Amino acid sequence: MTDTAVVAVAAADLFTYWWLEPSWHTALGSLGVLALFARRRWPLVVFVLTLPGAYLVGQLAAALIALFTLAVGSHRRWLIRACAVALAGCMFWPVGMGFTVLFSDLWWPAYAAYALAPAAAAAFLGQFVQARRELSARLEEITEAREHEQLMATQKVLSEERAQLAREMHDVVSHQVSLIAVRAGALQVSTGDAEAKEAAGTIRTLSVRTLDELRHMVNVLRAGGSGPTELAPQPTLAELADLVAGSGIETALRIGSHPDLDPPVERAIYRTVQESLTNVRKHAPGASAEVVLAHEAGSVTVTIANTAPTRDAMPLPSSRHGLLGLHQRAALLGGTLTWAATPDGGWKNTLTLPV
Repeated sequence: MTDTAVVAVAAADLFTYWWLEPSWHTALGSLGVLALFARRRWPLVVFVLTLPGAYLVGQLAAALIALFTLAVGSHRRWLIRACAVALAGCMFWPVGMGFTVLFSDLWWPAYAAYALAPAAAAAFLGQFVQARRELSARLEEITEAREHEQLMATQKVLSEERAQLAREMHDVVSHQVSLIAVRAGALQVSTGDAEAKEAAGTIRTLSVRTLDELRHMVNVLRAGGSGPTELAPQPTLAELADLVAGSGIETALRIGSHPDLDPPVERAIYRTVQESLTNVRKHAPGASAEVVLAHEAGSVTVTIANTAPTRDAMPLPSSRHGLLGLHQRAALLGGTLTWAATPDGGWKNTLTLPV
């Protein structure tokens, strides 16, 4: 209930009897009513200001409201009890009645109970509301603590999984790729076949590059949870030419004019071209490819197309998630990635990103 509504209720209670009382009684009662506007800021002072109206005019609404507000906000129960007794006394002991006259009435215990009941009810209700609010606050704190505990447990599990994955990548994958690089380097030095020497050099270059990326990936996994960690160095468009040259595929690279691109966009383009050329090597042996980057209408489009394979593909393990991962990366940047077979038996991937 708003303060205005509360004051209106108390004023209605006061002016029910104002014409029966002296003007100064009504003035004191009005002071208590107006004081209700400040009941949340100074509850005890406001309650004291409402007592004259309760004693002189019999105005209970303002005093009960003030007592309720005091009980809601105060943890001093002795003070609340004292205020309730004071209000009950104002109601029980009428103006102008002496001590002897009051207690000579055989019904005075009933009068006392009648006076004490509303005061006790206001105090009890205020304490009940206070307890309910505090209980709700405690429940919220418990809920937040449990959520934080669950979050910490989840982060711990994720950290352990990342650490285990980093160990596996370091101990198994890096070891095997290192052996590939060493064997390719030895073959490059020992063979006299120019074609085999070139192939061995390509294998060694790719292996070394893979080792470098694996090393940075392991560092990222081990640093998980300690803050953002960037893969360094990050691939850019300037490295597309080296990527194409080292792919071992006859590839034409055409990069049109374009504005400066944000690093995430350049990384997405690089990874898409990298994955596409990897798929050409795996699934279309002997095919040639074409990589075209064009800018138009506020977007950049990269097309990677390859011809039909000239020989059967060797079976190689695949997670079959490469293009799906690139599609998700493009979606995060507000773009799209589409793929489809071409009429001549080849394949085409098209990446479109806003710039």
